[in-house]
Amino acid sequence: MSISVEKTHVANALVGEPEVLEDGLAQHPSWLDLKVAATSLQGLQSQDGSIADASRHADAAASVSRITAAVTDLAPRFTHDATYLDALIVDFDRWASDGFGVPDFYDSLMAFQPQQHRVNGLRHLVVFPMYTQNGSANRLVEAVLIEVIWPEFIGELEAGYTNKLFVPIRFLDFTPGYDTNSAVLFPETVAMREIPTFTWGAIFADREAARFRRVVRAAAEITRLELPKDAALLLDDQHLTEETFVMWDLIHDRTHMRGDLPFDPFMIKQRMPFFLYSLEELRCDLTAFRESVTIERSELASPDARQHAKLVQYAVIFDRIFRFAITGNRVRNYDGLGGQLLFAWMHQHGVLHWTDTRLTFDWDAVPEVVIALGAQIDELYWASIDRPKKAHWLAAYEMISKTLTPNPASTWARGLPLEVLAGSPKGYTDQVLDDEFPLSMFFEALEKKMRTVIDSTAGITGSAVD
Repeated sequence: MSISVEKTHVANALVGEPEVLEDGLAQHPSWLDLKVAATSLQGLQSQDGSIADASRHADAAASVSRITAAVTDLAPRFTHDATYLDALIVDFDRWASDGFGVPDFYDSLMAFQPQQHRVNGLRHLVVFPMYTQNGSANRLVEAVLIEVIWPEFIGELEAGYTNKLFVPIRFLDFTPGYDTNSAVLFPETVAMREIPTFTWGAIFADREAARFRRVVRAAAEITRLELPKDAALLLDDQHLTEETFVMWDLIHDRTHMRGDLPFDPFMIKQRMPFFLYSLEELRCDLTAFRESVTIERSELASPDARQHAKLVQYAVIFDRIFRFAITGNRVRNYDGLGGQLLFAWMHQHGVLHWTDTRLTFDWDAVPEVVIALGAQIDELYWASIDRPKKAHWLAAYEMISKTLTPNPASTWARGLPLEVLAGSPKGYTDQVLDDEFPLSMFFEALEKKMRTVIDSTAGITGSAVD
């Protein structure tokens, strides 16, 4: 089906009203049967996705038949994905006929190309054996019903911030693997016989927005933070917050591939100290922040773009310091470290204050201070192009430790011994503590008060947020 026909279909479906868009799809008998069958298969699968117990193959075959029958029945609702859904049935049937070994869904994955149809409100039925990032490491059969979020101003921005792989989405329904903290749908998680060049990556903006709203609302109450009026809008409007995260993610995602990069931006097949990952993710967020400041101040940008640009700045700061910094355990928590670094940097540069048990910001001065942190990371990257890998690691550690206090037991902080310095990179990495930069007393106290709230966001969607 052509894009023009897709746009007509979506327009007729009342774009922008998820409850209407869903049109009962999440309650459709075939979808519900598919969910039950997929969940049953999960109970039979090993970590690699295979089903080793031959005595369970009959049950597995019955579940596969239910899945393919459901896909066939639902396919007319997803004519834009016809090639994918046809290939999906073939992959399932082959997996069953070959005896349920390690699944190979390469062919159907190659046929699924959601980046070709970035139309607001367009829906997809996605079924693969896959692991879910921040969820399960097991490659089990998972299924999700999703719809694309692509407001007009994002289409305008993408013309300048080109990112042809980026697909922002929201949940309509999902199997248990996504009843977790996972907020991405990435092709590299799928079980397949070979690794292709990936052409898309999808991010659940509704989950990001929903957990942001719940966490920031609680953190603002605990820290007695008086939110600016425009920032407060994010806590009351799920749709607005989703669009804000789409803008943030659009710029963040493309940044991994751009700039003075002294290494593979995605760190593929590289074992580095976790604080290098912290700087890379923070660099991308601070680039989104910097570009949003530019857009907000530009008379050439549309009113929608300028409004959302200001909101992106609040989102980056609040999500980083209130959620990232205290989410997850302290074992090489690179997102947590990035949040700690941003908080401490703003505090030490006089735009964030924790005084009389109240958190305040000097909002007029915040943009330039935050941009300065991003510039420091950019300078580190630029200089490191001319440095050996290990020297880059040492320079990165030195940069971070000027703002954050290392663990008192840190070998890195005391100075790596000569035999480590003269040895392989592995020796450097082995000396990094799991919690190389522990939480400050502020964050220790905040984490205790926020723990229940953060835990409650697992599996959250836009329709479930308070």
